[in-house]
Amino acid sequence: MSPRPTLRDVATHAGVSLGTASKALNKSGTLRSETRNKVLASARALGFRPNDLAQALHRGQSYTVGLISNDSFGRFTMPIMEGLEDVLHEAGIALFMCNATDDPEREKRHIDQLLGKRVDGLVFTGRRADRRPAPGLNLGGLPTIYVFSQSDEPGSVCLLPDDAGGARLATEHLLALGRGRIAHVTGPQDFEAVRLRHEGYRQALTGADRAVDPDLVLYGDWSEHWGREALHRLCALAQPPDAIVAGNDQIGRGLLEAMRERGLVAPDDIAVIGFDNWSVMAEAARPPLSSIDMNLRALGEEAGRRLRRMMAGEEIASTARLPCSLVVRASTDPTA
Repeated sequence: MSPRPTLRDVATHAGVSLGTASKALNKSGTLRSETRNKVLASARALGFRPNDLAQALHRGQSYTVGLISNDSFGRFTMPIMEGLEDVLHEAGIALFMCNATDDPEREKRHIDQLLGKRVDGLVFTGRRADRRPAPGLNLGGLPTIYVFSQSDEPGSVCLLPDDAGGARLATEHLLALGRGRIAHVTGPQDFEAVRLRHEGYRQALTGADRAVDPDLVLYGDWSEHWGREALHRLCALAQPPDAIVAGNDQIGRGLLEAMRERGLVAPDDIAVIGFDNWSVMAEAARPPLSSIDMNLRALGEEAGRRLRRMMAGEEIASTARLPCSLVVRASTDPTA
């Protein structure tokens, strides 16, 4: 392989001094336009790339941000990353993504490498929004934000979806449709999102002067299989529900499949609404599944805006929850 072209190579090719070549490439100093253009043309011809690390050390800013995730599947990270990258790109900031795969040592190596590249900020995200241990490294005051994730470090900046508000929105939607017995089939109780979504469900029922029937609240795992099993349990009750708030779209799809097996029709017999608005699940369900959208791309955009403000030296409130939105489909409204 040929050695990488240097600044001296560019200067020689353009027939100018080393200092003139540096000024032309760094857009500094006073040069005639034809001299600057000659240097830029030589740089393009030789394939010269400036030393970003050296420039970052010189100006104290690298225009790069690191993103570290343990969401190997990308279900939650990808829309967050897209929104984050859009906002950072507007400011000329590049995003480096690293996968930590639930390995603390691997995460530390990624952080060390990103710090070595003089990134201007760090973003941590994952496949669940529960609290996680702080990285355990001295970040030297580097602007850091957790998105769809939380740190146990006091004062850390965290951006999260409003899980309770989303479940309240889902339950209120079913109440507005005139449903009388609304069940809640959800995931494992050790997830913070499960507890918050149950609280939103409870708040909506209480606000409508409805009591929470413990027989209508079922905890399991995040799977279609659990949705199917839960539907059979609910149908065995003396008073089955006429509507169900599912903890996620996989559970919701399982509920709908089990209804089809029993000859039940959604929403005529039982209206079902999911949570996450995961299109591959919600739109492919039979019928298409109404769902609560956590607006993950918007969460990433807001993270980008807040991170840019932090990089500019502004103090940011430690934790914020952004609203979810309701997406109505045929599983609750046959006209949708």
